[in-house]
Amino acid sequence: MGRISISCLFPASWHFSISPVGCPRILNTTLRQIIVIGILAAAISLLYYSLVIRNKYGRSYRDKKFHRYLARVTDTEATDTSNPNLNYGIVVDCGSSGSRIFVYCWPRHNGNPHDLLDIKQMRDKTRKPVVMKIKPGISEFASSPERVSDYISPLLNYAAEHVPRAKHKETPLYILCTAGMRILPESQQKAILEDLLTDIPVHFDFLFSDSHAEVISGKQEGVYAWIGINFVLGRFEHIDDEDDAVVEVHIPTSENKEAIIRKRTVGILDMGGVSTQIAYEVPKTVSFASSQQEEVAKNLLAEFNLGCDAHQTKHVYRVYVATFLGFGGNAARQRYEDSIFTNTMFRNRLLGKQTGMTSESPYLDPCLPLEVEDEIRQNGQTLYVLGTGDFNLCREIIQPLMNKTNETQTSLNGIYQPAVHFQNSEFYGFSEFFYCTEDVLRMGGDYNAAKFIKAAKDYCATKWSVLQERFDHGLYASHADLHRLKYQCFKSAWMYEVFHSGFSFPINYSNLKTALQVYDKEVQWTLGAILYRTRFLPLRDIQQENFRGNHSHWRGFSFVYNHYLFFVCFLIVLLSIVLYLLRLRRIHRRMLRNGSSASLWIEEGLPPQKIPGAL
Repeated sequence: MGRISISCLFPASWHFSISPVGCPRILNTTLRQIIVIGILAAAISLLYYSLVIRNKYGRSYRDKKFHRYLARVTDTEATDTSNPNLNYGIVVDCGSSGSRIFVYCWPRHNGNPHDLLDIKQMRDKTRKPVVMKIKPGISEFASSPERVSDYISPLLNYAAEHVPRAKHKETPLYILCTAGMRILPESQQKAILEDLLTDIPVHFDFLFSDSHAEVISGKQEGVYAWIGINFVLGRFEHIDDEDDAVVEVHIPTSENKEAIIRKRTVGILDMGGVSTQIAYEVPKTVSFASSQQEEVAKNLLAEFNLGCDAHQTKHVYRVYVATFLGFGGNAARQRYEDSIFTNTMFRNRLLGKQTGMTSESPYLDPCLPLEVEDEIRQNGQTLYVLGTGDFNLCREIIQPLMNKTNETQTSLNGIYQPAVHFQNSEFYGFSEFFYCTEDVLRMGGDYNAAKFIKAAKDYCATKWSVLQERFDHGLYASHADLHRLKYQCFKSAWMYEVFHSGFSFPINYSNLKTALQVYDKEVQWTLGAILYRTRFLPLRDIQQENFRGNHSHWRGFSFVYNHYLFFVCFLIVLLSIVLYLLRLRRIHRRMLRNGSSASLWIEEGLPPQKIPGAL
């Protein structure tokens, strides 16, 4: 049976040895040493992989791969107001019919200057978004601006109840006014804003400066809406994997002439009751047909940087934004009715006819469902209308209302529109784009022109009595009413013509999605506004980290802050001890081979220089 010998020379007086017991002779010292070292090396490699490589890349990949889906789950959770690292921001949307307040929150920035703030809508204890609306619109106080601060106080009190008191002084408040205020004279706009800037700081501690209250333009609103949808869809994040749709972007203001590759952003189409809007990124340099067109384009192209560092170009975007008043669903119908009323009356006078003057001889309207009766009243006169439900004829009649021109690169009203790379683009259609496809036709989501035309034709050609019966049986969307049913035929034709004729999207375009919500929530332009206006805030966190030390990232791996490194160091020390012991054992074996004299030397403690064959 073998024996174990261990040599240890920690103090000079200690000396003992261990030889392996039961270890086969075939395993000599060198081979056993290699095995031990190999096992320890494998353990260290496995530990390094599990703690660093797998943690860094595996978790990062999973987080990135499913980030947008996991984020939507956490979005529905109540906001942890006890978290001291959580920041808050408030945006008040002062529209024409009312004002709404939105409260947003975000954690501390991660320190990467290329990443945007992770802004989310705040949710209360019942997980509902912190949103409140009041009526009427702020423009109603044009003649009494001194009442505006009282009018808006309920909204601010509501926000103050949800934002932790300790965070009020560092919570930015933005009051942004839109369409209703734009139509007021500049003097009235200024009086309203002045009342807000004077009274709000007296009663509330929010961060509120002169630049935080303003009337924004339609272009700004369009840019904010574009930012909001792309932020929610994760299009401002780094490229995750090869499956991401990318685009080559030429930054106009960058000294670096090389193009950058980043995620493809989506364009938006929004058709309301009065206006229609389009916004999309223009990734490459555009050319103009004339100097006049170039001058117009300057007012339609917005170039901005969403990054926290103005010198970084990763988040520089050039976006085309155009708003078309009178091209919304209801305004278009009004224009159409004005047109047929004027033309019918003119023909009646010219030809001596009585078309539309009585219900027995109505004007035949192809843009209304079959056999539906309607009336158009103007200047005390009534035009009786009867629907014929001819979708194709309706499209033909409304074509002149597009106000198209023969100039190249133009859209509705002859307005300049840069080319869209249809093969590598994606658009989302909101408001009337969704209502027209979903409320009655039940085709919301991915848009298909051929299927849409067929469904619209069938609907228009269906008798009004049948449509009413279907409505009574609840076959349409819950919020669809008889007004929607009556004008669905016209609005379907209008939406189709605006999209394909006005904006020149090809019939086979398959990358339009019509939506009311994204990830089960409405995407408001206010989200884009808070993101844009807080874009420099990440510098605060980045600078704080740099102040703590140029190598602050190492703190995460030190003994104090990362116990994993302790285990690695422990294994390294253990390996050193084992190698040391193996070295001593080899010395001991050589000494044994020197014979009995060496043994006597060890026992008597003679000087080492008298030992023959000393190491």
